[in-house]
Amino acid sequence: MKPMKPARPIVLAALCLFAGTASAHTGSQALAGFTSGLTHPLLGPDHLLAMIAVGLWAVQQGGRARWAVPAAFVAAMGLGGALAWMGGELPQAETAIALSVLALGLLIATRRQWTVPAGMAAAAIFALFHGYAHGLEMPQAAAPALYALGFVLATIFLHGVGIAGSLAGRRAVRVAGAGIATAGLALFFTL
Repeated sequence: MKPMKPARPIVLAALCLFAGTASAHTGSQALAGFTSGLTHPLLGPDHLLAMIAVGLWAVQQGGRARWAVPAAFVAAMGLGGALAWMGGELPQAETAIALSVLALGLLIATRRQWTVPAGMAAAAIFALFHGYAHGLEMPQAAAPALYALGFVLATIFLHGVGIAGSLAGRRAVRVAGAGIATAGLALFFTL
């Protein structure tokens, strides 16, 4: 018997991520809610850039901030989602999201150092608006807990992408920050 090539299991696992569910299976609505939550941060450039930027900026801060800043973001994002589900209002959410992309990009590009509590607070404020937007866009049939689990896992993944991206070196990270800031500015002017 021929040994399996190492790439084959990886390709098969990747294909499983894109497999749909059969209509006959129970719980497809719950799965759809989880999937919607998981894909929402990945498909919106504003969310995608901000969440990667949080990981990049957290590494630039160093020390405890590497984990505290992303953790504050995830926690506050959950609160923002809950606020939307309870019918609360956060005015100018889209504007705040675009400004968060711009601000995070500038913080990375300028290598601005903040105290850990200040960095956590900034991340939490940005995250409230991102979570609120996620909550507003939850499909009606989705279970809020599964939808939230999806967008929380996607956010953690994107923070990890930013953390891993910091391995590219200081100069590359600063250039990425400038690109993120430029995208944030473009997002702001397209509102």
